[in-house]
This record gives sequence, C-alpha cells and structure tokens, in this order.
Amino acid sequence: MRLLFLLPILLFLLSPPSFAQKAKEKIDTKLIQKLQALTQRFEGDVGIYVRHLKTGKTVALNADSLFPTASMIKVPIMVGMFDKMERGEIDPKAILRYRDSLFYAGEDIVGNFKDSSTVALSKVQMLSITTSDNTGSLWLQQLAGGGAAINAWLEKNGFAHTRVNSRTEGRRPNWQKYGWGQTTPREMANLVTMIREGQAVSPAASERMYRNLGRIYFDSEALSQIPPTVNTASKSGAVNRSRSEVVLVNAPHGDYVFCIITKNQKDESWQDNNAGYALIRAVSKTLWQHFEPGSKWQPAPGVEKY
Repeated sequence: MRLLFLLPILLFLLSPPSFAQKAKEKIDTKLIQKLQALTQRFEGDVGIYVRHLKTGKTVALNADSLFPTASMIKVPIMVGMFDKMERGEIDPKAILRYRDSLFYAGEDIVGNFKDSSTVALSKVQMLSITTSDNTGSLWLQQLAGGGAAINAWLEKNGFAHTRVNSRTEGRRPNWQKYGWGQTTPREMANLVTMIREGQAVSPAASERMYRNLGRIYFDSEALSQIPPTVNTASKSGAVNRSRSEVVLVNAPHGDYVFCIITKNQKDESWQDNNAGYALIRAVSKTLWQHFEPGSKWQPAPGVEKY
C-alpha cells in the first residue's frame, strides 16, 4: 500500500520538464484579452504561448497546435549538436573543412565559402543562429547525427511534437506539410526556457547556447519592440505562408518567454508590412508594455530605415 501511495509522487518527479511546467501555469486573464484582440482579424491561423517565469502566469492561444518551425528548427539542431559534443563524439574546438556538396541555395555566408575552406565548428554554429545560415545549419544537422538523432533527444526530453522533418528518414509526409521542422508554440517556448534555466544538455552547454541566442542579426520584428539595452534570447523563422519567433526577455521585473507562429497566411509578401511580421511586432510590444508598465521606452523615430 505504501508503494502504491508513493507511485504518483515518483511519476510526477520523474516527468519531463515540459509537463511539470504545464501543471504550474496560471492564466493571465488581462493579457489574454489583449492578445485575442490583436489576432481577431488576422487572415490565417495563429498560435501564441506566453509565460512569465517568475509568476507562472501564462497565455495559450492554439499553443498546442502544430505549426511549421521554418528557421526556428535551428534551435533544436543546436541542442542536438551540443548533445553530441557533450557526449564526446565531436570536439567543440573542431576545425571543419567545407565542401561544395554542402551548398544550399540562398543568401548564406557558409554557402559562399570556397571548396576546401576551413572554419571553426563554433563559427558555423554562431552563423546558424545569428544570421540563420541555411547551409551551415544543414551541415550542423548532419554533424549532429541527422534529424533522427535530434528527434530522439527531443522525445527523450519531453518534446512530443517538435521534430526535424527535412532529410530525415520516415518524415517525408511531415516535410511536405510543415517543411524543415514542426513544433507547437508551447514546446518551442519551453525549449528556450530549458536552455535559459541551464537544463538543456548540461549547464555549460546551456550557457553557451543562450549566448548564441542573444546575438541575432534579424531584429526587426519582435526584438524591435524591446529596448536594445535589455538582453533577449531568440530565433525567428519565415516561409511564404508562415512567420514565427520565439523570444525570452530578461526583463527588469522578471523574465518572460513567448512564441508566436502563423500558418496559412493570406499575405505571402516579403515586405516589412507583411501581416505576420506586423502581428509579431504588435504582440511583442503588447507584452513589453504589459510586463513593464512603468517603461517609457519607445523605438526611436526613423529607426526602421536602418
């Protein structure tokens, strides 16, 4: 009888972090109304997940629905790469040799290397996150053991829905539907939070990954609505009918994390006023003002021209 009594407690303690976090959540009723108002007229599907880490208050709008990751999949790829380094299967200080066979068409830095050029593994990892380099990211995916190895880590750590699809055996139907990767707003936010709290791979690996996520070149959407003096860790993604961003903000009154993803967007344009980009900026602005109501900061007039 004593063992039967203790079993539920043991199961709870051994549950993956994502389940434990979900159990503690409290709905932020004021914030949910603000975000619902922003999404009402959006022509497409929207998923949003927000959590204030100190208070545990959350907002979840379609937060457990599947969406394309686009380039946000580079966060799980990074985790998979660091897992391989942590297990001693590749040297973190390794110098890699680029080959033309790695080239992936697009505006990349790694893809412009000459055949046989050498580059530090850490630099390829930095470019994958900082400038969202596709050639570099696919190279890292291969070095990490492929999508199957990355997906195994995700499953082991409680991420039931986040997966790499591209170049991964058995996932062609998912690739056709979602592209390179798939996730939910809740899971992507939880993954970045896991890194923030030093629980992804190891405390040392998490610290290095968090620094990488704090050096983002594409800062015109969610990050543009947060003061540049406030540290953030983030990754964005975009394909024709989807725009997305996950951000953890080290705000003065407590960290908060959010992930917003769209799909089936009517607006497929690539201008700054794309409906998905505009929604991401509006959500980020609303969150900053909600969690930091005393802040008087506003983006400098004319900053968008840069």
